Amino acid sequence: MITDPDVYTRGVPYEHLASLRRESPVTRVDDFWAVLRHSDVKHVLKNPKLFSSRLGGTQIRDPATEQDLGYVRRMMLNMDPPEHARLRGLLTKAFTPRAVGRLTERIHGWARELIAEVAADGRCDFAAVAADLPLLTLAEVFGIPEQDRRLMYDWSNRVIGYQDADYAVSATVEAGEVTDLARAALAVRPVPGPDGSMPDPRTRPGMPDLYAYATALGEYKRRHPGDDVMSNLMGHVGSDTDGGRVSIAEFENLFWLFSVAGNETLRNGIPGGMLALLSHPDQYRRLLADRSLLPGAVEEMLRWWTPVMHFRRTATEDVVLSDVDIRAGEKVVVWFSAANRDESVFEDPDRFDIGRTPNDHVTFGHGPHFCLGAQLARVQLRAMFEAVLDLLGEVELAGEPVRLRSNFQNGLKSLPIRW
Repeated sequence: MITDPDVYTRGVPYEHLASLRRESPVTRVDDFWAVLRHSDVKHVLKNPKLFSSRLGGTQIRDPATEQDLGYVRRMMLNMDPPEHARLRGLLTKAFTPRAVGRLTERIHGWARELIAEVAADGRCDFAAVAADLPLLTLAEVFGIPEQDRRLMYDWSNRVIGYQDADYAVSATVEAGEVTDLARAALAVRPVPGPDGSMPDPRTRPGMPDLYAYATALGEYKRRHPGDDVMSNLMGHVGSDTDGGRVSIAEFENLFWLFSVAGNETLRNGIPGGMLALLSHPDQYRRLLADRSLLPGAVEEMLRWWTPVMHFRRTATEDVVLSDVDIRAGEKVVVWFSAANRDESVFEDPDRFDIGRTPNDHVTFGHGPHFCLGAQLARVQLRAMFEAVLDLLGEVELAGEPVRLRSNFQNGLKSLPIRW
């Protein structure tokens, strides 16, 4: 049940996850071990020597071929120490205080502009409005021309939404709207086959347009560095001899990671946070009356909605977890949606409480792979809801939300609201 994407079109099966956790916090599902307890999830994530990201990648579904496995292993998300630490360290240095400060200021301005554009209409699809903020932010991080930012919308749709018929074939960008750099990428964008199927987006051949753009952009940044984070990474960190620079291939994979993972999580987290407030109007009014509660409200949105529902590791040796014997080579999947509703950590865990404290959620992961974009994610959530509260006041649902068909991302394709 918890791997059936159709289930999630009706909502995350929290009751079923809780029932499984009470029976056994580490339980066998299909061909993997599902880790459902908060403390066990943390234990797995902070021990890469026992639970590897690299061996089988971080998705439940195995790569189809050894070549595909080799491809995913080159991504930072699927690396183990020391390779992961090296690349993460370089990326952390690239997010200079100046770069982050400029991003923060611009994020608040963009959020107000996006909400101001719809304020007079009295209604909107909030999922569509919210989608633009992470795109604008990521375009700034990479120094991507603003008119090209919608490419990331289609790429993330195809990768994250491969189980959803609408998202799997996403192609909303037209050649006349974008730069020459983007037009060259669109020329190799895959199209559905005779049976309507698309190439596997979790392989390099399945995303030729993304990689064409990333390669051209990386080479451009080498020659013409700007003030953006990726220019810092490509041209201003270390030297070629001390491992201080990244290769074009590493840049391409970082581009994939940010364009897809960095986009989709916020794109679902922002409307998810709104749906949490709309489902609990008393909490909405509480926040409207006291803006000092916003930082805590954002943390509760992240816990209660949990955009990324799980990640996989692979056991490197025989190990015992919560009295369960796990063999070397077996899949171990940490289920964030379950851990964030663990009653041993969160009192009345199904209750949405913007004043909840402490709030030790694992939405951004834990350990060496803790989400590098967590700070920017929080900034975007706060900025968007500040703008909503200031410019729209109290809003309400104007129709049925439409959920993404996915067992990986807790996503909303549409969230109609009015005010």
